[in-house]
Amino acid sequence: MSTAKKASSYIPKNPDYIECNIEKTLDVLGGKWAFLVIRELFGGTLRFGELQRRIPSVSPRALTSTLRHLEENGVLEREVFPTVPVTVEYTLTPKGQDLHVICHEMKLWAARWT
Repeated sequence: MSTAKKASSYIPKNPDYIECNIEKTLDVLGGKWAFLVIRELFGGTLRFGELQRRIPSVSPRALTSTLRHLEENGVLEREVFPTVPVTVEYTLTPKGQDLHVICHEMKLWAARWT
């Protein structure tokens, strides 16, 4: 039996509950850049330009959109400093820090299967 067949034959005990929670999680974290932004912020507070340099393939518009989405969902905090030009720093909230376990498990999965 192939791996694909095994995976497609899996039926969770309570699929509605699982799909609902997975869907909620993906609504918050499913964007293309979300996990990369979160990964960088695990190291501590960063400014927009620092995030852009650490994730060079993300456009400023996509990064702004991702940061806004993560802030709206309580994953990170945005602090604005009244400087010229304005300085903005991003920090993970406790909710965002809690994602460290998920990211670690995803890393293990990728090492095994990709």
